[in-house]
Amino acid sequence: MAIVGSSATALGLRAPKPFNRSKAARRAGRLIAYAVILAVFLLPLWSMVATALSSATSRLGSMELIPRGLTTGNLDQAWHFGIGRGLVNSLVMEAVGLTLQLTVSSLAAYALARKRFRGAAVVMVAIMATMMMPEEVIAIPLYLIIGKIPNPVTGGTLLDSYGGLILPLVGWALPIYILTGFMKRIPMELEEAARVDGAGELRIFLRVILPLCKPALGTCAVFGFLMIWDQYLLPLLVVQTPSMNPLTVVVTSLQSSQELGDGVKLAAATILMVPSVLFYLGLQRHFERGVLSGSIKG
Repeated sequence: MAIVGSSATALGLRAPKPFNRSKAARRAGRLIAYAVILAVFLLPLWSMVATALSSATSRLGSMELIPRGLTTGNLDQAWHFGIGRGLVNSLVMEAVGLTLQLTVSSLAAYALARKRFRGAAVVMVAIMATMMMPEEVIAIPLYLIIGKIPNPVTGGTLLDSYGGLILPLVGWALPIYILTGFMKRIPMELEEAARVDGAGELRIFLRVILPLCKPALGTCAVFGFLMIWDQYLLPLLVVQTPSMNPLTVVVTSLQSSQELGDGVKLAAATILMVPSVLFYLGLQRHFERGVLSGSIKG
């Protein structure tokens, strides 16, 4: 017959554990820490949204924790002052710029990681050196170069055009560095097996390498989205008409306006924030997998 332990009842059920003050104190401290962290990070965002959706006119510099008279009036007014056009421009920059950025970065990383050629290390160092230059250093040379590139559509230059806004965003060192390190860890046997089956370079790249790089591509997509979405100096250099300004420049111009209330300004800031949050949430799984895989060797 099995011997019933001292912590079990006659029916074989475990008796409730005695109350442990130290464990309860640790649990309470953990909950308090979580509440403080949530308040620090989420309370300002919630207050911004609540003020943007409040129908009551808030005092200068004050913000609401609970919307008073829920309305979309501030959003409509912000949309009337050019937020809609700026949002369209930013989405065009994102769709085209991010697609080209990931395409060019993937091809460059494939060449650096899977092909052996003389000077590969020098090329990688040169690419990484571009990350050490502040945008302000290359602002004037970039403006002069864009001003000399012909625009095949209008016949002028790329100034004040989507081409001038998108072309400088295509080449970025960070996704090349991330994808190169990720592709180097893919076993060469997979590529050799595909080549034995008659697959060419393009098919190996599209059918073997890229599907295995989805976590790294997700990480690069999130970083690339935020990099393009937050562009401010480049539009100031390239754009010459207000209708071509992206959302960041439009929101900044509204913030400096003395005629608009804080609710309208916060509504514009909310519209600027939402796409990046939604994009991150959509790629959160791939982003986390890519970050974790980059921290593990082997």
